[in-house]
Order: sequence, then structure tokens, then C-alpha cells
Amino acid sequence: MLEAENAFERGEVPVGCVIVDGQSGKIIAQASNRTEELDDPTAHGEMLAIRDAAKSVGSARLPGCDLYVTLEPCPMCAAAISFARIRRVYFGAYDPKSGGVDHGARIFEQSSCHHKPEVYGGINETACGEMLKTFFRQKR
Repeated sequence: MLEAENAFERGEVPVGCVIVDGQSGKIIAQASNRTEELDDPTAHGEMLAIRDAAKSVGSARLPGCDLYVTLEPCPMCAAAISFARIRRVYFGAYDPKSGGVDHGARIFEQSSCHHKPEVYGGINETACGEMLKTFFRQKR
């Protein structure tokens, strides 16, 4: 939640992501949305964390890693999670409008998806959802 709170304070959509080594439990990367700050539509928390984790371990593949994120990943992020071979995904709030895991494109269910991580949704869903609702209420 801290990464999402940081994004909120910067005026970014409050989505935070942490990638953890599944064996040691050590955080190897953490990030939050920076699309506005970087003028980069791909600068989602998941994308930034995956890039940092890959650099940290020296590999484009993260098979022993687990990804925690405050919002259901979008299709772009879900595809990157699959390409990185991330072991497990834990997410907070569901995203019926733009989600790519349990909603919308359902990337991990597509025949073109070569790696499907274990997925656990609704983790701390109320708190994650409230932060997003508050953010968008303030923007409108």
C-alpha cells in the first residue's frame, strides 16, 4: 500500500507493486505508477517493478518471484507478468473496466499465453479500492 500511497501523493493513479523473491521473502523491486511523471503510458507500477527486478536478478525471467499489486493488472501488465514467468500474482482491488486477469482480456486464459502464474485476487480489496475511489473522486 505504501507504493500506492506514494503514487497518490504525486497525483498518479494510486497503484503500487512489490516483487518478492519466493525463496527468501526478500523484496527485490518495488514501484508505483509514474505515467504522468515520465510521460510514458507504459510506466505502470507492475512494468517498472518487473524491469527493476529483472535488472536486480540479471535475467528477463523471474520464475521464483511473486508480484503483489494493489489493483488487478491491466492486459499490458498481465502480458509482461507472463513473459517474465512470475510465479504468483496477488492483487488487491478488482478492475471490471480495465483489468486483464479476471476481467476483460483475461490474458492468462488465452491460448497465446505461454505462462500462467497462480493468481490470488481481492487481497486487502476494500482498502485498495477505497484509495482508488478517493483519488478519482478528487480528480472529478
